[in-house]
Amino acid sequence: MLPDFSSRRDYLLEITRALTEELELDKLLAHILRVAVAMLAGQAGLIALRDEEGGWHLAAAYGLPTTLLRHVESLLEDVPQHRDPARYELPEVYRRLQALTHAASLGLLSGVGLPLIFHSQVIGVIFIFRSYQGEFSPTDRSVLQNFADQAAIAVRNARLYEQLRYEKQRLEALMDAVADGMFILSPTNVIERCNPAFARMLGLQRDKICGRPHDEVIRWERVEHGMPLDVAQADGWPLNSRATLYVQGDLKRPNAPPLPVGISYAPLIAAEGRLLNIIATVRDITLFREADELKSTFISIVSHELKTPIALIKGYVSTLRREDARWDPEIVQESLAVIEEEADHLAELVEMLLEASRLQAGGLELRLSEISLQPIVQRLVDRFAVSAPEHKFVVRVPENLPNVLADEQRIEQVVSNLLSNAVKYSPANTTILVEGAARSNEVVLCVQDEGPGIAPEDAPFIFDRFYRSRDAIKHTKGTGLGLYLARAIVEAHGGRIWVDSSEAGARICFSLPIAPKSPQEAT
Repeated sequence: MLPDFSSRRDYLLEITRALTEELELDKLLAHILRVAVAMLAGQAGLIALRDEEGGWHLAAAYGLPTTLLRHVESLLEDVPQHRDPARYELPEVYRRLQALTHAASLGLLSGVGLPLIFHSQVIGVIFIFRSYQGEFSPTDRSVLQNFADQAAIAVRNARLYEQLRYEKQRLEALMDAVADGMFILSPTNVIERCNPAFARMLGLQRDKICGRPHDEVIRWERVEHGMPLDVAQADGWPLNSRATLYVQGDLKRPNAPPLPVGISYAPLIAAEGRLLNIIATVRDITLFREADELKSTFISIVSHELKTPIALIKGYVSTLRREDARWDPEIVQESLAVIEEEADHLAELVEMLLEASRLQAGGLELRLSEISLQPIVQRLVDRFAVSAPEHKFVVRVPENLPNVLADEQRIEQVVSNLLSNAVKYSPANTTILVEGAARSNEVVLCVQDEGPGIAPEDAPFIFDRFYRSRDAIKHTKGTGLGLYLARAIVEAHGGRIWVDSSEAGARICFSLPIAPKSPQEAT
């Protein structure tokens, strides 16, 4: 029978308080185990829990040596699982623990097991080691059963609390890790929580956002698509339609320009139809808007660049095909030369567009070899001197310039593009200068003209795809792809390209790493 305590009910009251006061599982199990050891006048004890997905593990121990605990853990690891754990797994756990108790104590100790069961669900077992057998009266069994039931309820509640805490932590971690902004609204449209990404979008601290009404934080400069939250709720959303609400436009910010965003509002509704929360996701759509603008620019530029050669080709072909005229052979040859030149122009335009597409898809391939820049520059300058005799070309590239490891054809493309731009944007009878020099671990090449130069507001963007300044659009043809391709090629070689604004006219420079010396050269 149980020891004669002043009041057995004190222990039941104690475990009941643990049920209501302690929700940390480890502390609760230690508390339950101490009470059980005292109630049964034991020397030591343990609690083994059954995992919800099956399997057993040692959850708490009292008064047991480490070596014995390792044996207990190994015994619990391979308990066979069964659909009815109360009838098959619990007796097996008891049997193994009793056998271990008898073997470890040479028969000096016995074990008492209290099953932890809640609504037919096996939660675990309390196993107490004690030095006497003894028998339990019906009253003792009732007390022990009540104690075990209360302990089972307490353990289940603590598990639910831990699971809830884990889910909350996981939700917070997910929200904090998401690149898009997120916030959670109460049924009264107060922001209960937001993630760091949303705070960064607004340029505010999170504690300056949480607790404020939605309409104080989400203020639209302009709505370009969808319906704002207040308008949708006035129309009955989300109770009349539980579909996700989407609104897109420019969001006002306290200390920064408006930000283009798209916000999705998803309602969280209870089974009885009551609104619990609204989960909002905020996406920065600046890049999407820039992509749309880029697409419009592309269509505008390409259509403009295609019209002129197509019109010329069609005009000359139509003229030559006239049956009511006989053309002098010299005129025919001149017309065919124009047609050929414009066809080459079209082919060049198409190739540049294809090249830009390949670069965007990461398809730039380099065939590297050790090359000298001086012969390449001289060869290209000689070619431009013939095609653009109205300009004077000056080359100041030393013959002993260090070699670079590069794709010769690609570097020719870069230099040719810079020379072509210099010819295009500078007046006749002016000088185009090509200079080269070695600097520590790189070779620098610059092309300079005597034209109007590059405006400071245009300089940061001239290497962007399709970018052309307003003056360039008015006075010269072009796609805005040449310098974009040049930058991509140079950077693929590990170099850099920039505008040198310290000189008059336009001066564009690029650098390439010097080729590493071979072991023989190094010595």
